[in-house]
Amino acid sequence: MSISYETRYASSPEAVKQYDTTELREEFLINNLMQDGKINLTYTHYDRYIAGSAVPVEPLKLEAIDPLKSEYFLDRRELGIINVGGSGTVEVDGTIYNLNHKDALYIGMGAKEVTFKSDDVKNVAKFYLNSAPAHTSYPTKKVSLADANKLELGSLETANHRTVSQMIIGGVVTTCQLQMGMTELKTGSVWNTMPAHVHDRRMEVYFYLDVPEEQSVCHFMGQPQETRHIWMQNHEAVISPPWSIHCGSGTSNYTFIWGMAGENLDYGDMDVAKITELR
Repeated sequence: MSISYETRYASSPEAVKQYDTTELREEFLINNLMQDGKINLTYTHYDRYIAGSAVPVEPLKLEAIDPLKSEYFLDRRELGIINVGGSGTVEVDGTIYNLNHKDALYIGMGAKEVTFKSDDVKNVAKFYLNSAPAHTSYPTKKVSLADANKLELGSLETANHRTVSQMIIGGVVTTCQLQMGMTELKTGSVWNTMPAHVHDRRMEVYFYLDVPEEQSVCHFMGQPQETRHIWMQNHEAVISPPWSIHCGSGTSNYTFIWGMAGENLDYGDMDVAKITELR
């Protein structure tokens, strides 16, 4: 079978304080992504969010998994896709969308047939997937990296000069609750998402890419006064609960895709933790 999934249940901040390294990684790290010829999904009970990947050596069809209890994957869901590999296509109910490297696609609730294909099996497409429950259907829309709303944040002096590309977000695409985008660190910058923050109204998933070989990213999580860390490699993702900060520092510059869902669609809704007060 070309599609597989695992389920992650929610953990309280009190419980996470007691986790050792292995337990933290088992609960929050997603490290089975981007496997050739497979769709791999992680269904998390934080806002019923799904993160996963599809790498079509041969065409791959997105099918409903058992936790959804539905005929089609998108019967009660919306889906965001960003291609981090070679060029490929996503066919949605007979309409074909061409996605080049770092292009995005939003698919609204109610779509039935979703099929992933690579243009060249020697340089396969690598589709990163995020999905959240939906209450109504909005139009499917492609968003290229050039179409994104871009924010220039941070500075080289604080090692966090970065470009945020808001791709699946209000003003660019209309969604029920899903938001996705990409943050690219400039050469010489390594810190993402500083100052760190929580947003108890939304959960989030980070997917790290463009991490050079033999380099890593140290991702920080936990309550602001009780932080933990997870060392991450290229093409790995990490679940961030609503009560947790989510920031990181790499041994080189890198890129990450952020995706989130929850109570509201206000991108700026966050409770900032002062850098000097982190523990």
